[in-house]
Parts: sequence; structure tokens; C-alpha cells
Amino acid sequence: MYEHILFEKSGAVATVTLNRPEKLNAYIPELGDEVVDAFQRLRDDAEVRAVILTGAGRAFCAGVDLEYLKERPSASRRPLGEEDFLRKFPLDLLTYPKAVIAAVNGHAIGAGVTMILPCDIRIAAAGAKMAVPFTRIGILPGLGSSHLLPRLVGRGKALELLLTSRTFLAEEALEMGLVNKVVPLESLLPEARAMAGLIAECKPECNAVVKRSLLYGEGASMEEAMANERAVQQELRKLRGA
Repeated sequence: MYEHILFEKSGAVATVTLNRPEKLNAYIPELGDEVVDAFQRLRDDAEVRAVILTGAGRAFCAGVDLEYLKERPSASRRPLGEEDFLRKFPLDLLTYPKAVIAAVNGHAIGAGVTMILPCDIRIAAAGAKMAVPFTRIGILPGLGSSHLLPRLVGRGKALELLLTSRTFLAEEALEMGLVNKVVPLESLLPEARAMAGLIAECKPECNAVVKRSLLYGEGASMEEAMANERAVQQELRKLRGA
């Protein structure tokens, strides 16, 4: 069905795997299209309650595949940035009705970091190298990174990472709050699946509104957040038929 990703369902948990291991899962628009399609399919799948996003081979994603873009004839090349993955996917993930866990199995560079920022939970393999080297190549990070990264690691740390373009390890990413947990590589997918399993045991309608409520609360006053919580409680009561 897909050329650049793997798609698997096991009970209430689905796994979407970036599958260009010979290129360290470097990003191309076609890969982005397939990821978006897979998540759209899963959105309305009542059986699935959590989705894991990971990579095949020794890297999660080594950034944009610049060689691939250069090799394609310009007449057949869609300009990078026009695809839904870069324009809409981060927004979709923030309000996605199911939990999304990024399982960073290896190197995550550039887009490999920015694509995990809108995920709900991020788990990384010990020793995985990470970087956001956009200033080194003269571009700005996308996928809503200017909004998401400072909220995860703080403005000062976000500026440090972006202005220096330096490489750091998963262990430092844990210290700064960029990832939730670091585990040995062999434990990465079992850990992600175990966490997804715990999520799947909870009420799916409640998980969806919790995500929505936290997103609202981040930009609201305390009074507004509490008013929203009361409204959401009423919504949940109606869903339960109470």
C-alpha cells in the first residue's frame, strides 16, 4: 500500500514507521504524503486508541533528503513545503483525537526533530544524536517549531539549539524536556507499546478532550481554563449519557 512507510495495527495500537533506511529515513514529500494518509485513515478507526511514529533501521529521520530533491527533474518536482505534511500535519496532531507517541530509534536531525514536537509523548533510544541545524544551511525550522520548541525546552534553550546548530544526545534532550523518556534501543518499541497500551485502557473520548483542554489551557487565563474544564465535563457527561 505504501512505498516509503510501514503501517501496522495491533489491537488498539497502530505503528507508522518511516521506511527509507538506506537513506536514514531522510524526508521527501512523498514520505510526508504517506504519513498524512496513514494518520487520516487512523483518525476515524474506532479500534485504534494510540499511534506510534518511529523509524526503520539505525535512524529516525536524518532531515530533508537534499540529494533526492536535486536529482529529480524540476518539471516533475513539487516545491518542498507545499505538501500537507509541512503545512497542516503539526496542527492536525495537536488536536488529533488519539494519543501519538514518537519513538525516536536513532539519529533525528532537522525535520527529524521538528516532526516529533507536535507529538504527545516522545521516547528516545539512549545515545541517539539529535540536532536542529537550520541556521547552518540558512533556513528557518518549520512544522510550527518556533511555537512548539520554546514551550518544551524554554526560550533560552531553544535559541541555543537553533543558533548554534549543535548536535546533542537523547540524554540531554531528556534533561531539557524535549523528550519524556530515554531507554535502551532494544527497549524502545516495547516501552512505546506498553505506554500506548496504558493509554488504550483509558476512555478514548476522555483522552481526546484532555488533549484539547490542555491545548486551550496553554493560551488561556486560569479563569478561562476552569470555565473550559466545566464545559468539557458537561460534554463528557453527554457522551456517557449521564
